[in-house]
Amino acid sequence: MLTFGVGVRQRVFALLARGWSQKQTASVTGVSARAIGRWRAEVGGVEFEPCQVQRYLSRDERYEIARLHDSGLGVREIGRRLCRSASTISRELRRPARPAAAPGRPSGRTPGYQPEACHQAAVRARNRARASKLARDARLRVWVQTRLDLGLSPEQISGRLRVEFGDDEQMRISHEAIYRAIYVLPRGELRRELRAHLRSGRSQRRTRQTRTPRNRPGQIVGAVSIHERPEEVEGRLVPGHHEGDLVCGPAGTTAAIGTLVERTSGFLTAFLLPERHTAEATLAGLSEAVNRTGWPMASLTWDRGSEMARHAEFSAATGIQVYFADPHAPWQRGSNESTNGLLREYVPKGRDIATVTDTELQHAVELLNNRPRKRHGFLTPTEVLAAILKDQTGVATTP
Repeated sequence: MLTFGVGVRQRVFALLARGWSQKQTASVTGVSARAIGRWRAEVGGVEFEPCQVQRYLSRDERYEIARLHDSGLGVREIGRRLCRSASTISRELRRPARPAAAPGRPSGRTPGYQPEACHQAAVRARNRARASKLARDARLRVWVQTRLDLGLSPEQISGRLRVEFGDDEQMRISHEAIYRAIYVLPRGELRRELRAHLRSGRSQRRTRQTRTPRNRPGQIVGAVSIHERPEEVEGRLVPGHHEGDLVCGPAGTTAAIGTLVERTSGFLTAFLLPERHTAEATLAGLSEAVNRTGWPMASLTWDRGSEMARHAEFSAATGIQVYFADPHAPWQRGSNESTNGLLREYVPKGRDIATVTDTELQHAVELLNNRPRKRHGFLTPTEVLAAILKDQTGVATTP
């Protein structure tokens, strides 16, 4: 069977990360597309630790350890010459003394340190199947599974563990370990069970791709540009500044959901437009929703959609200044765009918004407002907004 070195494997995954197809990568590297597909399945689609070979002692290093040890050098000096810790050298030299059934013990009976036998034993031990931490720890597994059921991402779950179990070191797992438990073969029932509730639902991980912008800018009469927005809005230190947009259904439908996200806390307020998302309907829905934002609205930043054509009337009635982002620049309303993406977990694309009830919408809003966020140290928007209200009033409250 033809085998490939680590360098070839690393080049394959480097090309795949740059967007090359398996067929293109195969033609350049000499590895068959079938083998590349198998490699991707083994690591869940994304190579983990592409320089992993440097993590372990190589065959050459083991021969050098044997030579230096036979010449009478101590573990500290050997470690200094190989740029390895003394404990690594000491542990390696003690490998033949491990119990007979212990993983990594060389099978030969020759006394002393035999570099080739030790290297083969280390490779066999490294390749043996291991149960993941989630498979070993039932309490942690149940906690992670419950949060995945609620739609939390692995990174949010990992961060929230430190918030809720600050003194319990056993309740710790990295987001990468959760992803690997889901995607990397072999994981059996654990992999299928966890992936069923992962937000993306993908069978393999993907590298991030850029989006292709659309071309036609919208026209809003009397629009005040986002570039005229006060500097205090950019810093997110002053609460009350919101970002808004509509979440629409498939082509041919007219119902929509209006979303308002408070920039400091990420707190979401949503309202239904069950029939049409015209400028008149948006004005009515928005005027009602500003009383439910949890914090008085100081400004609103919207995109260039025609539904905000009557923004001047809204500002005159409420005293709230409306700013408009540049055409096709969703990153200028990043909080709102991100939250709309989360809302799509409960109202997926392709569903007619007219079938969504207000009870269902507000339940989704409550779940999102109680989902931990990385930028808040994995506190929830509800917790952050409650802390702001407490600081302002001196009384703890819940939005």
